[in-house]
Amino acid sequence: MKSTTSRRSDRLADQIAKEMALALVEDVRDPRLELVTITGAALNADLTIARVYYTLSGDEARLAAAAKGLEQAKGYLRKLLGQRLRMKFVPDLRFARDTYLEDMVYARPEA
Repeated sequence: MKSTTSRRSDRLADQIAKEMALALVEDVRDPRLELVTITGAALNADLTIARVYYTLSGDEARLAAAAKGLEQAKGYLRKLLGQRLRMKFVPDLRFARDTYLEDMVYARPEA
């Protein structure tokens, strides 16, 4: 996915991340997605694909269940985004687990 650095895409990515987080809290009733936190979003160069980053703690089974839940809720979340942002073309949503915080906790400084 070739990303872009325009101000428009940055603003749209921020708005998508905010609306996705709000939708997960208010609208999605899937128990697999209870503690999923949206950390950000990035758009490709032609604004057709949005990669949405999320964090979640737990064992591998919980992480896999949450990933499956997000994939199953993708169509509903896209519909909500289109309604809330009043977009003519809603980007395709792709979810990626954000491990930045986990990497920081488990990284050990070398002596």
